[in-house]
Amino acid sequence: MTKDKTLLPLRQKPRLIVFDVEGVLIPKRRYLLFEASRGLSFMSFLKMLWFGFLYELGLISLETALRKIYRQLRGRVMNDLFQLYKKIPLMPSVKEACEQLKEMGCKTALISSGLPQPFIEDLASQLGCDYAFGVDLEVAESHLTGQIGGDVIKPGGKALILKRIQEREGLTAQDCALVADDRNNLPMLQLCSTRIGYNPDFRLAYKSDIVVKGDLAEVLPILTGNLADVNHSISRRELIRETIHVAGFFVPVFCAYFAFNHYFVAFLIFVVTMLYAASELARMLGVNLPIMSTITWKAAAQPEVYEFVTAPISFAVGIMLTLLLFPAPVSYASIAIFTLGDGFATLFGRKVGNHVFSYNKGKKVEGTLFGFLFASLGASLFISPLRALVGAALGMIAESLPSPVNDNLTIPLVAGLTMLLLP
Repeated sequence: MTKDKTLLPLRQKPRLIVFDVEGVLIPKRRYLLFEASRGLSFMSFLKMLWFGFLYELGLISLETALRKIYRQLRGRVMNDLFQLYKKIPLMPSVKEACEQLKEMGCKTALISSGLPQPFIEDLASQLGCDYAFGVDLEVAESHLTGQIGGDVIKPGGKALILKRIQEREGLTAQDCALVADDRNNLPMLQLCSTRIGYNPDFRLAYKSDIVVKGDLAEVLPILTGNLADVNHSISRRELIRETIHVAGFFVPVFCAYFAFNHYFVAFLIFVVTMLYAASELARMLGVNLPIMSTITWKAAAQPEVYEFVTAPISFAVGIMLTLLLFPAPVSYASIAIFTLGDGFATLFGRKVGNHVFSYNKGKKVEGTLFGFLFASLGASLFISPLRALVGAALGMIAESLPSPVNDNLTIPLVAGLTMLLLP
């Protein structure tokens, strides 16, 4: 474990801040999957979704995925795509963060491997950024040909661009900070002395110096050195979201103590999950369904508000799989460990956490310990205290590890398998 680096002074304030765009300044995957795909056939939309999925799994390169995705946009009018891009909302506090950095005298660069160059230049103009780099689109008579190019889609292309900026400005790695969210930005890490993972994937959570979740404004105290402004409060959104998460504990309670059939409960969860997925798709298309869309707006993390929120789906799938794969009472104890452990780990980690795991900067040691306490207590309502302690321990270790698999799945499955194998 290591002391939370947000509590340690920076060696020097950065002179250049490099921002990834999708997932940091605008909602991740919102443009290509939900805006640019409007007007395309359903099959073209599925192809775009499929190629993006293959990239996320690491089965194809970013360049291959982008070329295949943009090929689906062949024939689209460039100005029509630009107007759709203009409708994409910025993430919360983006303008305020850029304005404050500009007042500090910092230069800012936007480097995107997903959005077209003209769009990134427009975004940089809105935010007062100094550099803008995006995908080069081939256009013929105002229509996209489906062909793309540019350094940003090449392996290591973002790092090459950053090197050029550093040479032009006379900067070194000590002068630069990076704010990014996924593995496509890993080559730039060695060129920046301050590496901030913003709601990062598991690779960036491990390699970043600091992880920030929530409002983009939370990166400012780190970049400015105003450490007294580091926010440890629990927002209303976080409280609602984690309350819903902890409330999942009532699933095993109803099954164990009120004789609810666990197959029937799993079926009900499946139905609700399908309704939720439909409501999210509708919300992305601008149609808000009265109940579910309202819950999403109130409970989703701020960076998720303007994109398809997948966390409730993985949460529901984790509970369903546990009910179906493990016999009672192991399945009930596993769900207790998952819902109570993960929920309270997040709340206590946010409120009192001062130490991060060296292998996962996004998790707080104090949070995991409190999660273990509540998880073991909850599980002991269904199985022996010893099995509950061991299951909770392994489940919370899974919670702390950076993994390509969502911890809504790993926690209950690891805990369940552990308790199943215990004598």
